[in-house]
Amino acid sequence: MKEFEVLEHIRENKGKGGKFILTAISFLEPAYVKVESDTNLEKGDIISVQERRAYHNGNNIGLVIEHREAEDVRVSTDFDIKYTGGYSLDGKTIYLDEHFPILLKFGSKVIDSRKSIGLHHELPEKWLSDDAYEYPYAHEIATGIEKKYVEHEGVTWKEYCAEVDMNLRNVYSHKLGKTPVSLDLAPYLYCRDREALKEIRDSSGLKD
Repeated sequence: MKEFEVLEHIRENKGKGGKFILTAISFLEPAYVKVESDTNLEKGDIISVQERRAYHNGNNIGLVIEHREAEDVRVSTDFDIKYTGGYSLDGKTIYLDEHFPILLKFGSKVIDSRKSIGLHHELPEKWLSDDAYEYPYAHEIATGIEKKYVEHEGVTWKEYCAEVDMNLRNVYSHKLGKTPVSLDLAPYLYCRDREALKEIRDSSGLKD
């Protein structure tokens, strides 16, 4: 069974009789579920999922009504991506800037940025954004997922961030040459970064 951490619990219908919809995410192996349950769990509670059934402390608490996995998502490093990472509108492709190194080395440890940034940050952020979570919250949760993955691989968050920041400066020094037409512009629109949006549109051929 895979473990998920509850992010949110809302009552499906107003009043005392409605079921709860639990939104939860798996941090080490990116996956996202929504569970319909009679049990009201709190943010941070851990649930386990096997097939369509969800469990808490060994008790069956409800059924999974939505389940998303990273298995069918590909990571592309073929483009220039403003701010290094992004995702396609349909969420099936995660983008990592072609100038950002794929492998980050920390002594004997190696972190694959396609996994840490791509699948453990950009993908969960896209899942949450598609479920109408505001970008700052989705980004915050995604950063937490990335941190847990990195630390699970035996690298401290401090040394990882130092290496990422150094490489980000190199990426930011490049002008966008080719941006995918399918890039989701929602983060840039939320931040009202008009300069970035213009640069993206110019490099992808998109029209205003």
